[in-house]
Amino acid sequence: MRRDSLFYQLFAQLPQTFFDLLGVEGAEGYRFDSIELKETTFRIDGVFVPPDPAGVVYFCEVQFQRDNTF
Repeated sequence: MRRDSLFYQLFAQLPQTFFDLLGVEGAEGYRFDSIELKETTFRIDGVFVPPDPAGVVYFCEVQFQRDNTF
């Protein structure tokens, strides 16, 4: 599946947008990235990594292309 580049770019440049959609306050400093885990290549489309290692990590999947089986 292709990465949804519109949302990837939006969240990479303005990660606060994700938290605004969730209604979560105080999420400054988060970094957005796409992470691939090796073995049989498992990719997580979006991960919001907190500035503090003890913070909450958010995983994000955005379905932007039409998929009748989704």
